[in-house]
Amino acid sequence: MESRHPDTHNGRMTETPVPVRRTLLYMPGARIEIYPKALASGADIVCVDLEDAVARGAKDATRADTLAVFADAHDGSVERLMRINGVETEAGRSDLAALADADAPPDGVVIPKCGDPDHVRTVADATKGRGMLIHPLIESARGLEAAFEIASADERVGFIMLGSQDMALDLRAEHAWEPLLYARSRLVAAARAVGIDVLDAPWFHIQDLDGLAAEADAVRKLGFTGKSLIHPKHVEAVNGVFSPTAEEVAEARDLIARFDAQDQAAVMIDGQFLEPPIIERLKRIAAAGERIGL
Repeated sequence: MESRHPDTHNGRMTETPVPVRRTLLYMPGARIEIYPKALASGADIVCVDLEDAVARGAKDATRADTLAVFADAHDGSVERLMRINGVETEAGRSDLAALADADAPPDGVVIPKCGDPDHVRTVADATKGRGMLIHPLIESARGLEAAFEIASADERVGFIMLGSQDMALDLRAEHAWEPLLYARSRLVAAARAVGIDVLDAPWFHIQDLDGLAAEADAVRKLGFTGKSLIHPKHVEAVNGVFSPTAEEVAEARDLIARFDAQDQAAVMIDGQFLEPPIIERLKRIAAAGERIGL
């Protein structure tokens, strides 16, 4: 997992693992039998949804079934998350109690409808010592206004995400690009101010892959790390948008090596100004290249 900020010593970068978070694939907890297929989909992150995807009367059984699959042997190539129920609900409190006692907890917890930094602190307190990252899903005007405070509420916050459907509803806005541009931009600014990743909302037109790719490219240009998905057929297209070319990977590796071979905190190499924040971006490109075999 990554640190929240680039680690530096006398202005120089130190080695920290760089996560690749191009795609987060949601899968319904009520269909836990498809979990192996989700892991094999090519998504960087798989999130089992216990909130919207599970009927009220099935919450307890689904929770138990979900926690059981996290005990299965796994090579660590995919981040495995669980989207709990709202922390202010009975089901959410039961989810947190179960995570606190789980023999094999997931890599992280997604907090739905996260509108207050106290929601993050509630999850952090309940899962202390379990090694799980915390990922707030921001879906309301209240959450948008508190985005920086939410992102910085605990050192285990790994990334924040946009929930666009509920956000549009709460803002009384159309669920479209321009009405949600401010919300997207504000989440990017909040995430980067803290030094964490930020993932965009799913594309809900399942068959429109061209529209999906266009939106993914647009959010990439805004500064998003990746995009959450609700269908495995979207994985390839979004991974492609957020993946570097072979030329970009080769250049990034060359510049990183040449930067590390000298002693200055900032230097010009082949006409390019290099300093720790730029090297951090280059390391993300190199890590993505390694992920896709370049």
